[in-house]
Amino acid sequence: MRISVVDAFTDRPFAGNPAGVCRLESAADPAWMQAVAAEMKHSETAFVRPADDGDADFELRWFTPETEVDLCGHATLATAHVLFDEGVAAPVRFGTRSGVLTVDRDADGVIGMDFPAHPAQETQPVPGLAEALGAEVRWTGRSRFDVLAAVHDEQTVRRLAPDVDALTRVDARGIIVTAAADEAGTDFVSRFFAPRVGVPEDPVTGSAHCVLAPYWAWALGRADGHAMTGRQLSSRGGTVRTTMHGDRVRLAGRAVTVVDGQLDGGAAHG
Repeated sequence: MRISVVDAFTDRPFAGNPAGVCRLESAADPAWMQAVAAEMKHSETAFVRPADDGDADFELRWFTPETEVDLCGHATLATAHVLFDEGVAAPVRFGTRSGVLTVDRDADGVIGMDFPAHPAQETQPVPGLAEALGAEVRWTGRSRFDVLAAVHDEQTVRRLAPDVDALTRVDARGIIVTAAADEAGTDFVSRFFAPRVGVPEDPVTGSAHCVLAPYWAWALGRADGHAMTGRQLSSRGGTVRTTMHGDRVRLAGRAVTVVDGQLDGGAAHG
């Protein structure tokens, strides 16, 4: 079976967030998929196959090196990029653990994904979080999956050197750290740490922008339909364009295939 490595949320190789994309003809053993993801060692490996029913075109599942997850933006973008390049017509509907996700591509090659928004509800400060991050947190919230920590400025986000072991004690899939952007043309910046699911720091996190978009729409007073640009400040870096539409958020970006080959990984079917 074919497997690719795609750099997502970037227009050049060796930037953005790399994801594995494995094309299956039928359902595969979850333990086998987990083993492939552990072998790939990317923050996410996606497994896509034709769907069994008419609600979606393809079934899509995502695995970190340690566990299956409910939602992943960059691996969804990477999968759509591969399918579109193989001639699948846009839009495409993915059946996932987070419902049906529709993905399209415009005439300029920008891929847009219709995702559920996951607004963070303001909470009391998380014990030990500021100490683990090594930075003062001015606002704390929780979404369905993650903790959102807003800090004072972009340079604080950029210079973070957190205690990753201490972050594993935070009861959440991951920790999103964010601040308003300094650079014109960018609205907000972020970084994302998820050591509890085997990802000490994720280069560019689409699903985190399902939390970031509603937060910054509120914080910046942006109405529905107003596009905002987020920049994730990992060492690889990446750009995610976001637009709120009620309880949905459109995430948009580009992707580049860097590896395309054949997977010889034992029996996929259990």
